[in-house]
Amino acid sequence: MSKPLRLLFICSRNQWRSRTAEEVFKNRPGLDVRSAGTSPQARIRVNEGHLRWADWVFVMEKRHAEILRDRFPEVVSDSAIRCLHIEDSYGFMDEELVSLLKGRVAEHLGGG
Repeated sequence: MSKPLRLLFICSRNQWRSRTAEEVFKNRPGLDVRSAGTSPQARIRVNEGHLRWADWVFVMEKRHAEILRDRFPEVVSDSAIRCLHIEDSYGFMDEELVSLLKGRVAEHLGGG
């Protein structure tokens, strides 16, 4: 049995987008999933340990990638960051958000 692919989802406050992504993908075979936020007010604030743990980091917006690069330059690899281009206009488990996440993450994972 191969090691699961570790995915880390990042948004600002880890309340809606990244938390929804964690919910959507956490029970998928072959994946180990966590989420965190970049803001000091985040439910779970991203730290160096999260980034070292992850194989791939999915950010919701480009600015999240920039924040990670600025805060953790020794840890963050551009090749491991994938931007999903999902704006902060959805609530937790919003149907449209779930659909966007499934489609955009599938593009990177190579399927649905």
